[in-house]
Amino acid sequence: MLKAFETFECKRGTVQLHGRRGAQGAPLLLLHGHPQTHVMWHAVAPQLAQHFSVVMMDLRGYGDSGRPPADPEHQTYSKREMAQDALAVMQHHGFDHFQVLAHDRG
Repeated sequence: MLKAFETFECKRGTVQLHGRRGAQGAPLLLLHGHPQTHVMWHAVAPQLAQHFSVVMMDLRGYGDSGRPPADPEHQTYSKREMAQDALAVMQHHGFDHFQVLAHDRG
């Protein structure tokens, strides 16, 4: 599954972010929902890769991405933090501008 996509790791702060990337073209970030991982995109990613440079990542605390330290107010899992993770991943791949396709929590 997803054999045409290469695995990557990207660190942001204390959290190691995991995902896969493949193809060439306009950058498209795929974000999964709860309680899934980037693998949920396996049925559509190959078709999207015919037109886009597809980047799929596991959100912090999901799949093979790291978990941040505990925080009583859960700020380390805020949507703001997850958005910064997504930006860090895309900049890691050299993309400053990109489109997002998201499901549920993503």
